[in-house]
Amino acid sequence: MKSLILAAALSTAATMSFAADTYTLDPSHSQIVFHYNHLGYSTTYGMFSGIEGEISLDQEDPAKSSVSVSFPVNSLITGWQPRFDHLMTGDFFGADENDTVTFKSTSIEVTGEDTGKITGDLTINGITKPVVLDAEMTQMGDHPQAGKPWAGFNATTSVLRSDFDMGMFAPYVGDEVDIMISIEAMKAD
Repeated sequence: MKSLILAAALSTAATMSFAADTYTLDPSHSQIVFHYNHLGYSTTYGMFSGIEGEISLDQEDPAKSSVSVSFPVNSLITGWQPRFDHLMTGDFFGADENDTVTFKSTSIEVTGEDTGKITGDLTINGITKPVVLDAEMTQMGDHPQAGKPWAGFNATTSVLRSDFDMGMFAPYVGDEVDIMISIEAMKAD
C-alpha cells in the first residue's frame, strides 16, 4: 500500500508545473557603468549604484523569466562634482522631477545555454523606450557566505541620449551611450 501511495505522489509531482523562483538584487554588488565619447578626445564614464529589483527566474523555461529594476538618478558617480550637478538638471536627467530610472522586461529570447536577449521598457527622464539587453548568466549556486542560492548576470546595451530628451551637445558629445550591467541576486526567502 505504501508503495502505491509513493508511486502516486511521485507521478503527481512529475507532472506538476513548478513556479519560477524570485531573486532579489543585491544592491551592494550590482552596478551599471556607462560611457560616451567626449568631443572625440576622450571616453567619459559614469556609474550608477543603489540598484534594486527582482528577477523571476524560471530555470525550466528561461524565456518565461522576467526582471524588474530601478535605481535613483542621484546614485550617479561621475568623479567630478560639476559634471554630476549638470547631469542632474533639466538639461539631462531632470532629477527634480524624474528621480528614478526603471527597467521592466517584456520578453526574453534564449540564445544559448547561459545567454539571452532581454527586451524591456527603459524609463529615463520620464520617457519610456524599448531596449534589448544582451545578457549572460555568469554563475548560479549557493553563495559561500550567505548560505543560500545566488545568481550573477552581466548585460550590455546601447541607447541614444536624444531618445530620452537628453541630447544636449550632440553630436559633439556622443549621442550613443554604451551601458554595461553587472548584478548579483539572492533567492528571496
